[in-house]
Amino acid sequence: MDKVKTAKRKQTIGQFLNRESVAGIVCTSPFIIGFLVFMIVPMALSLYYSLCNYNILSPPTWTGLTNYIKAFTGDARFYKTLGVTFFYAIISVPLRLVFALFVAMLLVRKSRMSAFYRAVYYLPSIIGGSVAVSILWKRMFAMDGVFNSILKVIGIDTNFAWLGNTSTAIWTLIILSVWQFGSSMLIFLASIKQIPGSLYEAAEVDGAKKPTQFWRITLPLLTPTIFFNLVMQMINGFLAFTQCYIITQGKPMDSTLFYTVYMYQQSFEYYNTGYGAALAWIMLAIVGLVTAVLFATKKFWVYDGGL
Repeated sequence: MDKVKTAKRKQTIGQFLNRESVAGIVCTSPFIIGFLVFMIVPMALSLYYSLCNYNILSPPTWTGLTNYIKAFTGDARFYKTLGVTFFYAIISVPLRLVFALFVAMLLVRKSRMSAFYRAVYYLPSIIGGSVAVSILWKRMFAMDGVFNSILKVIGIDTNFAWLGNTSTAIWTLIILSVWQFGSSMLIFLASIKQIPGSLYEAAEVDGAKKPTQFWRITLPLLTPTIFFNLVMQMINGFLAFTQCYIITQGKPMDSTLFYTVYMYQQSFEYYNTGYGAALAWIMLAIVGLVTAVLFATKKFWVYDGGL
């Protein structure tokens, strides 16, 4: 009898596991299919096209590493766009994080309007990457735009072409990026709230002032969050596209030509799709290398000791 009961129990468990497996497969199949169709397959095709002479209009012709060699040895604009992209990412990302942390420190104080303020500050991150905002930004910095009008009001009569000058055009895009600090701000705000209040109470007993508490308590305990935001925003900085494509199109004199926009131009405007695919894989390698460098330096400045 015991053997029969054991066999029935195993059979019941097996049926239950089979049902669970089927249910799991059914529930995850949309993601798996979508991941394969829209991620893995396009990436594989892109890798293949990067090794071919391909212009969309005719079948690809295998050329090996020719496109990669061309990028590093025969394309001056490749290095120009890399320089512009690195400058944009290295300047805009730290400024955005500093501004996000500053606003998070202001919003950590409880008030009736805290939820409203958080929503208002987060709004630019939602709409900031849209085409509409990019067009609005372009009009703001035009010669007859809002920015020059404000300067006239305060006594500076100028019709300076902010988007037409090689020294200032890139800074208009950087300012737009810094304006989109909302997502980083919310992450900082959540992390600040996780810091035990007892640490600040003990610091006050010892006579530590607010600036000292920030530098000795808040900032060290926020380093893991700073690291996370730094990695994510740096990746986004290297992949920025809409702002450049809508506002400046890389002008003047390629001073704002982002790498992604140049890659798009090669692929769909100049019909060098194989070369554009090679540029995409080079950017993937660059982003991976930058991320690896950030992780390698993590042990020198990120506090992982817990609270």
